[in-house]
Amino acid sequence: MQAVPVRATAIPSVTDALRAVESLVLAGGQRTARRNAWTAVLEDRRRAKDRVEAEYVLEAAADHRSQAT
Repeated sequence: MQAVPVRATAIPSVTDALRAVESLVLAGGQRTARRNAWTAVLEDRRRAKDRVEAEYVLEAAADHRSQAT
């Protein structure tokens, strides 16, 4: 009996499926604009997180300074 080769195909992720649908529905320029907008949202979130962390550090330094005097 001869062995039959088996092909393993990867199951596409949800992201891959959404990108495939997006490429069918949206024209190239719209797709680029959408990705740029999402990148901007992620960058805004990162900056907001950085602001919160900086505010925490500044408040902690101010509290430390007021206790030291």
